Amino acid sequence: MNSPSPGPGGLAPGPDSPPPGPGGTPVGRRLVLAMLGLGAAGVAAAPVLQRALENGLGAVADKDPTGLTGLLPNGGGFRYYSVATSVPTRTAADYRLAVDGLVDSPSTYTLDALRALPQTRTVRDVQCVTGWRVPATPFEGVRLSALLDAAGVRPGAKAVRFTCFDGTYSESLTLEQARRPDVLVALRMRDEPLAHSHGGPVRLYVAPMYFYKSAKWLSGITVTDSVHPGYWEELGYDVDAWVGRSNGRDDAPTV
Repeated sequence: MNSPSPGPGGLAPGPDSPPPGPGGTPVGRRLVLAMLGLGAAGVAAAPVLQRALENGLGAVADKDPTGLTGLLPNGGGFRYYSVATSVPTRTAADYRLAVDGLVDSPSTYTLDALRALPQTRTVRDVQCVTGWRVPATPFEGVRLSALLDAAGVRPGAKAVRFTCFDGTYSESLTLEQARRPDVLVALRMRDEPLAHSHGGPVRLYVAPMYFYKSAKWLSGITVTDSVHPGYWEELGYDVDAWVGRSNGRDDAPTV
């Protein structure tokens, strides 16, 4: 889920179809054949095998510096990328989400603490700015507005900045956008816990915007006095990324 340099959005926090960059690490013949085999298996496999295929392809993509895995189809319709060379895995034992900045009560949430909060489920299409779309995708988690209210947003706050434990990706929303009821700190996707390859255990989900706004591997929520352009916006993507009304695209809204 793009346009200038490598693409944003899909399963990693960046656009969804990064074009090959200049140079780069050569791809071994065995790796290419393995990835093509995975792609072919995705077309032929029964639905019960699709989730296993996605997780396997995501694991390969996490160790693929070429971005070639992002070009392969799979049964779920998503693409796999990361803007970092590799991304550490976080579990309930070591995951932490910090809420800080212009708030009265900075706090840190464990995964269990987030799970204990009231959960909201929404089912919307996922739209990548590169063009691919996955219809009727359920996400479930804590409304971002609930975490902001619990922290106590201070006067003068205008925006929210998001950082990720890949150490590279970032995103932002205005405070008004962040308070929408369809913006979630998501813990589940397609009625299962978020897999690592989908940005788990916790990611942002901004339902009405292109998927690059839905930062994966979320680790920080910082309330700020102005919007800080995110990773892909620094490379030319729109800061306000409404589906069908930004980035020069006319996609149907996510419904």
